[in-house]
Amino acid sequence: MLSFSKKIFFTGIMLLAFLWNISGQSTIHTIKVKTAKDCHRFFQYAGKDIPIVSGHRGGGIKGFPENTIECFENTLKHTPAFFEIDPRLTRDSVIVLMHDATLNRTTNGTGKLSDYTWEELQKIRLKDIGENVTGFRIPTLEAVIEWARGKTILNLDKKDVPPEMYVALIKRMKAEAFVMITVHNPEQAMFYHKEMPSITFSAHVLTKEAFEAYDKAGFPWKQSIVYIGPKVKPENRELYGLIHSRGATCMISAAPTYDRLENAAERKQAYVDVFNDGADILESDIPIEVSEAVQTIMPAKSNKKKYFGTMMVK
Repeated sequence: MLSFSKKIFFTGIMLLAFLWNISGQSTIHTIKVKTAKDCHRFFQYAGKDIPIVSGHRGGGIKGFPENTIECFENTLKHTPAFFEIDPRLTRDSVIVLMHDATLNRTTNGTGKLSDYTWEELQKIRLKDIGENVTGFRIPTLEAVIEWARGKTILNLDKKDVPPEMYVALIKRMKAEAFVMITVHNPEQAMFYHKEMPSITFSAHVLTKEAFEAYDKAGFPWKQSIVYIGPKVKPENRELYGLIHSRGATCMISAAPTYDRLENAAERKQAYVDVFNDGADILESDIPIEVSEAVQTIMPAKSNKKKYFGTMMVK
């Protein structure tokens, strides 16, 4: 039997070991989807629920360049979110993240990204929103997908990556549960649906005519979110009704509109207005600010609460 003093000693040692083990760690918010069906259910419309936040390009802020793992993780320290990201091809066909076709705006390099090999890009460093050069490098899509597993959902925008390459990578990485595809028309959607029947979509449906075209094509609404534009406007009302009737949620993007309001109070009100108008998801360049704004309209009950969690990361 250990004496009382020895028990205290060993308890102290164990506590110190625990504290040492967690040093350098932080808590992030997560979206818990283990299967493609989980992802579908998370996004399906089932009445007014928790406002969902999407980080446009990750939600880059000072010190954290857009389209980087460091940026995504910083956002998740403040709010659960999924991320719209921008894959592009290098000269040697490596898929990396970069919104622009050129390096000039977001890096200390110049020229077309597609003129560089992956190895050459390793010498380039990324700039943050204030145009400060950081120590961060351009990541590969593969690395970002592996990072996101168990943490969040990725929405791949359409840039210059051939659809067949998306399909091959998602299948090889077994990532259908947490990687979704942006499509701009029914033809694109049905190609992916044929190749990956369980994939989740972010579909551009800006008009009633576009809705009818998707509907006619047999689009799988219940495994999709639907982007309907960047503004609150009367025409949205009809689209909300049509899309919600199919079981899909609706997304507004504040990136080109309300994010650019100079007054923080005005931005906050605009974000709240988007959800009060009928949207279910808000995509933003400043998702941390959106998350803070919508705390005032959180529902008392939620069908989606079970999908939100936290975890420790180094």
